[in-house]
Amino acid sequence: MATTNPLQFIQQVRTEISKVVWPTRREVMLTTVMVFIMAALVAVFFALVDILIRGGLQQILTYFG
Repeated sequence: MATTNPLQFIQQVRTEISKVVWPTRREVMLTTVMVFIMAALVAVFFALVDILIRGGLQQILTYFG
């Protein structure tokens, strides 16, 4: 493996960074809102599953208890 001169390395890094397509402010905001919505939906889903499991276990325990 060939070693690279630090100056060449910095030039290569700058070249690669210039190829990056950065998201617009609108895209970042939209993605952020979507993440919050999905997190809320997942939280509601797991809360409902938790309530159903807890209710089912209470029914079973009162039946056998």
